[in-house]
Amino acid sequence: MRWLLVKDLQILRRSPLLVGLLVVYPIAISLLIGLALSRGPNKPRVAFLDEVPVGQRVIKLGAEKVDVETYANQVLAAVTPIRVADRAQALDAVRSGNALAAVIVPSDLTSKLSTGLQSAEVEVVYNGDALAESFVHTTITAQVAQANAQLATKLAQVAGSYVDLLRRGGRISLLGTNVDVLGLTAAKTILDQVLAGLPPGSPTRPKLVPVDRFATLAVVNLGLSKGLFSALSSPIRVHQTLLKGRRTPLDAFAVAVAVTVSLMFVCVLLASGMLALEREENTFTRLTRGLVSPTGLVAEKAVLAAGCAFVVAVAMLLGIGVLVHLDWSRFALWLAAVGVSALAFAALGVAIGSLAREVRAASLLAFLLSLPLAFLALVPGGAVPEALYQAIRVISAVFPFKPALEAIDAALNGTQPGLPISLAHLAGLIVVFGAAARVGLRRFA
Repeated sequence: MRWLLVKDLQILRRSPLLVGLLVVYPIAISLLIGLALSRGPNKPRVAFLDEVPVGQRVIKLGAEKVDVETYANQVLAAVTPIRVADRAQALDAVRSGNALAAVIVPSDLTSKLSTGLQSAEVEVVYNGDALAESFVHTTITAQVAQANAQLATKLAQVAGSYVDLLRRGGRISLLGTNVDVLGLTAAKTILDQVLAGLPPGSPTRPKLVPVDRFATLAVVNLGLSKGLFSALSSPIRVHQTLLKGRRTPLDAFAVAVAVTVSLMFVCVLLASGMLALEREENTFTRLTRGLVSPTGLVAEKAVLAAGCAFVVAVAMLLGIGVLVHLDWSRFALWLAAVGVSALAFAALGVAIGSLAREVRAASLLAFLLSLPLAFLALVPGGAVPEALYQAIRVISAVFPFKPALEAIDAALNGTQPGLPISLAHLAGLIVVFGAAARVGLRRFA
């Protein structure tokens, strides 16, 4: 038993990188879980621009006043607002990832609502990221709907008071002057008295009878019309704007994520394992004596892994396309995105395989590295502090998962930054990781 333990310790000693990763990895995961459990749910950060002049933030409907600031504060209570001075700052906050969205209140909001006849639009700007939009869209929509319900109730009460004034009469203030309104009920009473005093053959009676009938119908139906004001459900409407690309439905984005994750695992595990196998079985030296160059060996492993993963990914897309609506006219773009992404993941795989001494170590190292990379690439801007998000962006740009996801999403859904830019990014990573794998082969000798 003692010598068996010694043997296993020797195996671990020969892979210090793997041992270090095995120690750091569970500690990092534990810290993330502990942080998630010890903190309450974060409110999404949203840039907020109020263009309504300070002295015009009250809606005036006759003698009634509605303070819009109350409803704005209600919406902002569900988010972490970043107040900005102008539209350019709001867009920059969304573009940089400091905010998940921007809410822009136009300067004419109160003037439109004050008419009682127009709806006002509030603009919400997203950066085109499906995850970021889904993260904040529900929150903003729910808060605007709640504010709409309360504002609509207030507007209905104000409108109902005017209906009562028309029915029963009273006094109203117009431009600082009090005006007495007779009211339909009193008007009908006067008409009835006039009609009762007219002789049966009077020529005036046929003219007044329709007026009396109209007054009767108006008194009855205006009382019923107050219930119709509850239909004023959306005095404030939301206009959505995307900074780039077009809005990707979450299910379509999920397809891109599923294909990218599958491509990553197949490529990285297969490429790293096959290259490490050449060292584990002591065939590397014999192969490179004249049969193939080290560079050719790396390229062969990468192409083989990429080819296998390419077949798997395309088969996934064909199967998913039967269940989920995909734009089949972009099929050639699918193939280009999947093919280049597979090569980038395979290049990462052979780079990992060149560092490991054994297939098991290479496979485990590839698996442990792939999960955090996928997780980091899916973190939406505004969900974490800005400094941390910028660090995540740098890390995601150095590894293939994020650009591969962008390439496949662009091929499937026509999103930004666009397929050519993503493919160029992946091509650069293929060169970098391919060179790293070639340098790592020196340890095989």
